[in-house]
Amino acid sequence: MSTATVTALQPVKESVPVKQQPAPKDVFDRLQETYNLIARRAFEIFDNNGRWLGHELDNWLRAESEVLHPIHLELTETDENLSVRAGVAGFSSKELKIDVEPLRLTITGKHESQEEKKKGKTIYSECCAQEVLRVIALPAEVDGSKATATLKDGILNLELPKAVHAKTVRVEPKAG
Repeated sequence: MSTATVTALQPVKESVPVKQQPAPKDVFDRLQETYNLIARRAFEIFDNNGRWLGHELDNWLRAESEVLHPIHLELTETDENLSVRAGVAGFSSKELKIDVEPLRLTITGKHESQEEKKKGKTIYSECCAQEVLRVIALPAEVDGSKATATLKDGILNLELPKAVHAKTVRVEPKAG
């Protein structure tokens, strides 16, 4: 099973060839890292609220919404390919990673911004991190080596050509 990586472009409308990537274990490492971030944030919320028990689910869901931003997407299928249109507003092409496997598409991204204001002797500093993670089970096998991606105005467009399967051939045995 081969895995390929697509690197999205700067906000210009043009296609990018897919680069091959070694192993899909990176996806699981990324999932574990994201889970750990959410767990840490949920504990911070729990701790800041006076360690009141009984609100674990609320704390977890709040942490999840702060750490992960949902990627809204549209998946369409033709006879030749699958097309994915995903909203990734606020992310640049360098902050996105797209992994294409025969039956799975993974879109991840991390965006960090830092703001600092000085007024007299007071310093105001804020750091914000946003992450996206979306794993999509594809309805048909695709050829990741031919996938392309474009990023324009916060919309990521992916074209995933379907894999060509070997044709079934009937072989007649010869008498001998």
